[in-house]
Amino acid sequence: MSIIVPGQVSETERLAPVTAALRALPDRSGLAPGLVVRDETGWVPATRLTDGSRITDLLDAARRRWQASPHAAAALAWKSYGYWLALPSVIGWVSALRVPLMYPADVLVRIDGPDQFLAIGLRPSVTVAVLPSDATALLSPTGVHVAGDEVALLESLRLSLLDAHFAPLLEAIQDRVRISRRALLGSVSSGIAQSILRAAGTLPGPLVEGHIRTILEVLDIADLIEVVPGPDGAPTVRRRTCCLLFTVPQGDACASCCIRH
Repeated sequence: MSIIVPGQVSETERLAPVTAALRALPDRSGLAPGLVVRDETGWVPATRLTDGSRITDLLDAARRRWQASPHAAAALAWKSYGYWLALPSVIGWVSALRVPLMYPADVLVRIDGPDQFLAIGLRPSVTVAVLPSDATALLSPTGVHVAGDEVALLESLRLSLLDAHFAPLLEAIQDRVRISRRALLGSVSSGIAQSILRAAGTLPGPLVEGHIRTILEVLDIADLIEVVPGPDGAPTVRRRTCCLLFTVPQGDACASCCIRH
């Protein structure tokens, strides 16, 4: 059993409820094992993507992986990146009200691995946002940001994930490929909704659709998907934009895609 010293909370302890919730998901193949990366060999700092200096590596890897045109490769690279990047903070929020702040300086990316197009990991320095009632908030340790209430907690999620990370990454992609902001953000919206639905069995209470609506409204992307009953009556995501998967060899329209409806 670990002992918490006042003013000291390790990244393992800060992230414990988040990693526990992630382990319950059916697929976490796009995340570093244990979420935290201690040996950065083979990993690219996300700052090298958001500043544009390594964005070509990401887009070239997507073209090779899917044999895709430049704009389809960009859409699919973004879709994968966005899903895995958002997953820890989204699942942390819905499961434990503890949010890893995905600022580029604390995020590492492994591009074009043998089994996975990319993987997302966190540096040990990552800050976790919590509420004043969280046990770690009482210690005022390094690596913990205490948000005043749930509104402020969600604002911290937005600032780190959307404003500081997705926004500059989107601009870096658009500097190289003509693709619409709406199409790219549609994949973020869909990915977040899908992740919450996949975690539904591990979440407390029947509030899954409310969780989806709340977080998408905070990120200003709620209009890009809708949650509708699926064939079995369970909620499912229907997109209002397309990720272009159907344009690549052996590709098909996603079950959630707008072109199916």
